[in-house]
Amino acid sequence: MSGGKRRAESNATGVGWWLRQVASWVLLLTMLALLAATIAIPKFTGSTPYTVLTGSMRPGMPPGSLVVTKPVEPAALKTGDAITYQIRSGEPEVVTHRIVAVSHSLGGDTTFVTQGDANPAPDQLPVKAGQIRGVVWYSIPLLGYVNLWLTGEQRIWGVGTAVVLLLSYSALMCTSAVIESRRSRKVTDAAKSTVGAA
Repeated sequence: MSGGKRRAESNATGVGWWLRQVASWVLLLTMLALLAATIAIPKFTGSTPYTVLTGSMRPGMPPGSLVVTKPVEPAALKTGDAITYQIRSGEPEVVTHRIVAVSHSLGGDTTFVTQGDANPAPDQLPVKAGQIRGVVWYSIPLLGYVNLWLTGEQRIWGVGTAVVLLLSYSALMCTSAVIESRRSRKVTDAAKSTVGAA
């Protein structure tokens, strides 16, 4: 085998080439997973993404975490569940804390005592069923900041841009693989021709 052919094959399948390919695919799959977790899954499951702004749920949900809550029947909630609820009934401000006790009144009403994981004492006011927006399904650190920035029209533009960039990146990877394959084939064919002529 000629030195030129060996070098070409080494470039096409060497350690550096494999590292670039693996890194490219890991980046692509990570971006797709983040896109799905922050936008697609909440949209298609009727869940709602929120951003944790305070340290009351440390260490599991530090400030800047994206918290995705799914709708839940209050009767299904139990001690230990983390819920997102309106601070005052009918107002948009919400907080995410954990249920530490469930109370039932003689009239059949259920209220929930909540507490932040990092807080030394339970919240002063119990939470009524009507205040609850959902139970925490999953959370992702730091992505809440992106969620705060991507609101309304910005979210549409952000998603569109991300999709275009991911598709362009995929096309670039496929094109480079095809070019590399053709280049390798030409080198192999040229080497065979040289050996045949000798």
